[in-house]
Amino acid sequence: MSDVCVPEDLLTRYATGDDLPEETLWVLEAHLERCPACRARMTRVIEADPVLPVLVESVRVAVGPRLGPGHGRLWGLRHRARRALARWAVPAVLPWLAMTVAVPLAATLLEAAGPGDMPPLLLLIAPLVPVLGVAVSWNRWTDPAHALVAVTPQAGLTLVLRRTLVALLVTLPPVALAGLAVGASPARWLLPGLAFTAVVLAAGALTGVGRAAVGVTALWSVAVVVPTLADARDPVVLAPAAAPAWLAVAVAATAVLARFRDRYRLAR
Repeated sequence: MSDVCVPEDLLTRYATGDDLPEETLWVLEAHLERCPACRARMTRVIEADPVLPVLVESVRVAVGPRLGPGHGRLWGLRHRARRALARWAVPAVLPWLAMTVAVPLAATLLEAAGPGDMPPLLLLIAPLVPVLGVAVSWNRWTDPAHALVAVTPQAGLTLVLRRTLVALLVTLPPVALAGLAVGASPARWLLPGLAFTAVVLAAGALTGVGRAAVGVTALWSVAVVVPTLADARDPVVLAPAAAPAWLAVAVAATAVLARFRDRYRLAR
């Protein structure tokens, strides 16, 4: 459909809300985003229908006052910026990501005020930061439009990975800087954190990202965080010798994610 424009009957069925196959909807909407000619043709199809123009006008009248004047260069720039952001993240998630960053930064402050013979608290929490970032980026509780977005034809693993990338770019740099300040080098926790991210994405395809993140966080807390704080010793699983094991976990989780990637086309 990228080389040949959409047939008229298919545009008509799409404009009138006919039940089209899911894969057809995905390709058609992707094409309409890039093709002004087909969008113009669809406009003519809508205008030729005796019912659709009335429906479109009623929606415009209801929604128009909430959108502001919609004129001027500044408005156009804001509109394009919001459209670009919507492809990678949603504004409602950004405050949650900021809260995610606040957790390890609070651990850094506690580390500075606590006894010096304990392992860095940030070192124990840092591998979970990517997990929390992924959880808030694809979650019905943090995204008011999640249910609507998750069932659209273009939703799927690609959108999940885009939001995951944004979450990582927002959360990892400040945590890495804080880790360097307290002796929790990113070289020790970054690979485990990325492995956890792959595990959450793979398990999230089956159970939902939020549930997978809760499970990974609980397991890490019980198996590593609590015993480490009790023994006051650096965890073996975060030693340099454990890097090959974490790499194997990441590769295995990526393979599982590739196998069940279509599950992300369901609303979770």
